[in-house]
Order: sequence, then C-alpha cells, then structure tokens
Amino acid sequence: MTHTPQATSVKALSPQALRIHAALPQTQCQRCGYPDCAGYAHAIAHEAAPINQCPPGGGEGLLRLAALTGQALPSSGSAINPAFGSEQERTVAFIDEDWCIGCTLCIKACPVDAIIGSNKHMHTVIESQCTGCELCIPACPVDCIEIEITTPGRTGWQAWTEADAQLALDRYENHSYRRDILLGKKAKSHQKTLQDKLTDLPAHSRITDPAVLDKKRGFIEAALKKARDKSAAGN
Repeated sequence: MTHTPQATSVKALSPQALRIHAALPQTQCQRCGYPDCAGYAHAIAHEAAPINQCPPGGGEGLLRLAALTGQALPSSGSAINPAFGSEQERTVAFIDEDWCIGCTLCIKACPVDAIIGSNKHMHTVIESQCTGCELCIPACPVDCIEIEITTPGRTGWQAWTEADAQLALDRYENHSYRRDILLGKKAKSHQKTLQDKLTDLPAHSRITDPAVLDKKRGFIEAALKKARDKSAAGN
C-alpha cells in the first residue's frame, strides 16, 4: 500500500475522495496508517487502499465506504482489519494534574487543539472537543494522560455523530492552517538568514581563506536552493 507522506488538504481532494472523506468520522487519529482522514480518503479513491482501516468508523463506517466505492466487504463481514485496531466506545483523554509537568508536547500532538495550557503550567483537555485520537499518549514524557470511556455500550458511529465529525474537521482545519502559517514563517526566516550570509559571506564568517570561503559559499547556495525548492513545493 502506498501511504500519503504528509497531511492532505481537503481542498485538494477529487470529487470521489471528497465523498469518501465525508463518510469518515474525522477523528484524525492516524490509526488507518495515514496522516489524517483526508489522506486516507485520497488513498481509498486513488491508491486502492482497503476500506476496513478506520476503527472509529466501525462497522457502519465500513458499510458507508463500501457503498461509495463499490469495494466488497471483507470476508469477515463488517469487521475492521485488526492490524489497525478495533471498533470501540468513544473515549476522551484525561490529564492527571498532579503529574503534568507543563511540557506542551501533548498540545503540539493534538490534531484538533483540544488541550489548553502553557509551558511549565498544568494542561487540561477540553472534553467536548477531544476526539479520543490518543495521539497525546505517546507524546507525554511522564505518562500523566489517561483515556476514559464516555459512551459505554455504544461504539463507532453509534457513539459519534455527524455534528461531532464536523466540529472535529473544523478544528483540525483551523489547527492545520495555523501550523502551515507558522511553518511558512520559519521557512522564510531560514531563507533570509541564508541569503544574508550569502550576500556578504566574509562578514558572517571568521574564515579568511578565499578557497575555504568559496567552498562554504557553495554549501550555503545548495542549502538555499533546497529551502526555496521545498517552499515552492508547499512543504
């Protein structure tokens, strides 16, 4: 299976991929093996990815995808491929305040900005906005995050609504937009630093040997070209 290497913009999806995307629960949990729901939708539509890799969607989600794609249901019926997890009740993350060290790593890992807090201060999960993706669990260095079931006896789409999915998607897109702006600013700052050095290399270096300076100039030019190419490619 060919995995999409990075998060996929919903705006870049084809009409078929958009229909598939709308049938996914938008938890952005990456359990399907793709960076986000849009990436999985693209892979189903254009890379022949199997439709039974979304545990949050469960059996009902599998039936929706089968109807949209024409893919046959797996021989086990409505079962999710166990390699990707299993259909389960809805969960939310809970941070133990006594152990939280305020490192902010969980905040960075959350795809829907459902965790609030600041550096060296205790963090809190906004329960109504948490998708139960569990991406904050491996990010926590002190294991102070626990998972709690909030819909006992109800799994998959029985525990998740269209309104929940839309809220999660809206928050993920806002999160992605801010992330892309920040990365863009960092990339421009990096390019400016390289360009400033290249413009007046002797002033930015203690090296005086012309041959060594020329060699360093070549390294900077290569780095600048790589940074510009990466920026032009939207990465």
